[in-house]
Amino acid sequence: MTPNKPFRMAKWRLHRGDAWAEEFDNVMSRTYTTQRRVEFGDTDMAGIMHFANFFRYMESAETEFLRSLGLTVSWRDAGGRWGFPRVAVACEYLKPARFEDLLTITVTVENVGQKSVRYRFDFSNEQGQTIAVGRITAVFCRAMGPDRLEAVEIPAEIRQRLNGSEVVSEQIPPLPDVP
Repeated sequence: MTPNKPFRMAKWRLHRGDAWAEEFDNVMSRTYTTQRRVEFGDTDMAGIMHFANFFRYMESAETEFLRSLGLTVSWRDAGGRWGFPRVAVACEYLKPARFEDLLTITVTVENVGQKSVRYRFDFSNEQGQTIAVGRITAVFCRAMGPDRLEAVEIPAEIRQRLNGSEVVSEQIPPLPDVP
């Protein structure tokens, strides 16, 4: 990981008081909540959920959230192949999640920029205790061939859905032609 390659950068631990966290804690909009039970295969020998699985759970919750808006993470249409690849991820672990715990995951859209969207993921256990807080930043891109992505502006209709300012239909909106 090198700072000059933002598409491969990952921030694995978010510290309290971090400027990155403070910047986005004050900008909240649409939320979505889902639940997931910790399975045996998600844990280590001590029965504690492995840290990497929080990222899998975040991705799964994000996909559910987007589906609830009539969107998806990646799709193809007449204009080409489109999607939201991740460019930054982070997770702060506060308490362990254990085998058979039922986790509530709340997805919050923190910010919708011109080309990117930032999500916050709040994990809580059955006692309502916060056990982890994660974040994902994804950039809206179109495929420019098999090995090249181009970041493009998020279309207004998708932006409105992410911000919660539009009634949602079950269909992915047509995307404008982008030169």
